[in-house]
Amino acid sequence: MNLLISLALTTGLLSGLWGWVAVSLGLISWAGFLGCTAYFACPKGGVKGLLISLCTLLSGAAWAQVIIHGSALAPHLEIFGYVVTGLVAFLMCVQAKSLLLSFVPGTFIGACATFAGQGDWRLVVPSLVVGLLFGFVMKNSGLWLASRRVAVLPEAQKKA
Repeated sequence: MNLLISLALTTGLLSGLWGWVAVSLGLISWAGFLGCTAYFACPKGGVKGLLISLCTLLSGAAWAQVIIHGSALAPHLEIFGYVVTGLVAFLMCVQAKSLLLSFVPGTFIGACATFAGQGDWRLVVPSLVVGLLFGFVMKNSGLWLASRRVAVLPEAQKKA
């Protein structure tokens, strides 16, 4: 199997399993898919990519809380919420100077998931994290499956 088919196979099987796990654990399935997406999109792979994705997703959820609660400090001043959002978005980008927070899209994914989850970080964060773990397993099992073809192919050619 080539790499694309291997990744498609493991992603498809584990996506179905994720749907069941999400319902069984009372998690938000779409937020889990965002966590999974963060791992696939992270430029670093392996455990390093997992850790960077985790840190950025969690920081994004925290920054969303800053925006939500910061904007609520002056509900009668609509402009204040926009200023808070702009300032926090700036900080979300600047934090990328740190290696563990260097995946800016992961930070925005975590924030967007928290906003979409109506600020319920107690539900959004576990959904993102378990989804992230599924993404890690999806990608790495697909890579493993694709590598099996390469390892088996030379043996098959020797016998032919």
